[in-house]
Amino acid sequence: MAIVDLHTHSAASDGQYAPAALVGLAKEKGIEVLALTDHDTIDGLAEAAQAGERLGVRLLRGVEMSAAEYRNFHILGYGFGEEAAPLRALCGRFQKGREEKKFLLLDFLRRKGLDITLEEVEGLAGGSVIGRPHFAQALVRRGYVQSNREAFDRYLDTEEYHQVKIFKLSARDGLDAIRASGGKAALAHPYQLRLEDSALEELVKKLASWGLDALECFYPKHTPAQQAFYLGLAKKYNLRTTGGSDFHGERVKPDVKLTPLELDVGWLL
Repeated sequence: MAIVDLHTHSAASDGQYAPAALVGLAKEKGIEVLALTDHDTIDGLAEAAQAGERLGVRLLRGVEMSAAEYRNFHILGYGFGEEAAPLRALCGRFQKGREEKKFLLLDFLRRKGLDITLEEVEGLAGGSVIGRPHFAQALVRRGYVQSNREAFDRYLDTEEYHQVKIFKLSARDGLDAIRASGGKAALAHPYQLRLEDSALEELVKKLASWGLDALECFYPKHTPAQQAFYLGLAKKYNLRTTGGSDFHGERVKPDVKLTPLELDVGWLL
């Protein structure tokens, strides 16, 4: 057992803090094992690992990748090798897609009558990779919405937004890349899939047959009933359980804090 947070983001993707600074925050929280799971990139891991060695925080190599089959369908990869050639190749494709996406997203918002510029979004990103939270902040600053949450609900997480075509891989390809890189895979925040229990179970069963290792059962926005259901699914399909805060930084997600959890992570280390 260890004190862990297995789901965090840094400025290498759409988080607020540089990887080393994130590790420092984890140290202050008493976290012993920190997984850096940036969106579709592993570029921040070396910096985070160096900070972890200096501060006495064990850094678990991680990544969070978007799958194409559903909205908000994310696969977490853990504990892969330093080279991780299959994952690096996929992340390169994601990076190209992100560069294209920021222009597509600007066009989408302008079609909605929301006039923001790439320069102001880049300024809000502060040097980190541009993501939807930075567009949300720009919409708040312009007065188009009152909060980041409203920006997502009205524009950035709608069915129409998800029609904007960017590169996403299939869940099976993501699982294969994680395993080929020597890692373990978990289904992230299953509640975000917004599936009925029976449909979610069918998905988990299929993913388990493809090599899924774990289910993220412990997550701040899971209700007690959801958590109990996910724990039951993990037991039924012989999956491990993981958990984490999905921390991005208070400027990006004001209501999400680093969350120390006591979990068995020996199978990941």
